[in-house]
Amino acid sequence: MPLPAEDSPTHESVPGRSAPPRPIPGPRPVRPRGGSRSGPGGRAPGATAPGARPAPAGGQGRPAAGPQLQLIPATPDGAVDAADEAVDLLLESGRAPAEILVLTTGEPHPWAAHELSFGEDGYWAQEAAGDDVFYASAAASERLARRPVVVVAVNGGGDDATAAALPAAMTRAAALLILCGDADYINGVLGVSA
Repeated sequence: MPLPAEDSPTHESVPGRSAPPRPIPGPRPVRPRGGSRSGPGGRAPGATAPGARPAPAGGQGRPAAGPQLQLIPATPDGAVDAADEAVDLLLESGRAPAEILVLTTGEPHPWAAHELSFGEDGYWAQEAAGDDVFYASAAASERLARRPVVVVAVNGGGDDATAAALPAAMTRAAALLILCGDADYINGVLGVSA
């Protein structure tokens, strides 16, 4: 299924998935969370956020179809800024920093470039610690742990890099995959007709 147009109020499953389109509630990438502040993301361990509903399963006896997909329209030059705004909204809505992974298809995120300037060992140690938002190149996705939310900034890198990054990001996202880029371009790279 193609990604939705920029003004579409719903977001569809990734191409090749059998689940029907699922709307993303509200203008924010995720639902605000409430409740006790005793655990990650401001909720008690094992507690479900008030008003949260379990993700629909792909059918009886089958596992869930995968993470929800959301598109944030952005040009390649604005994709990193759009990803940063998505992270801010996720954090404001109660997501714990450790739940978020940000990938770039082109130039590295400025945070990743800064941290890598101190050496790869320290950079990858931060990813292994898993206690903060982590920023990486989508090309390095095989080294990355799975997180509830993955945000992808489609900020260049060419068609091959984007085509490889999107399925890899899908395998890293447990609950929500946010793509910051141009829907027509992403659909074209994936070979999906609108």
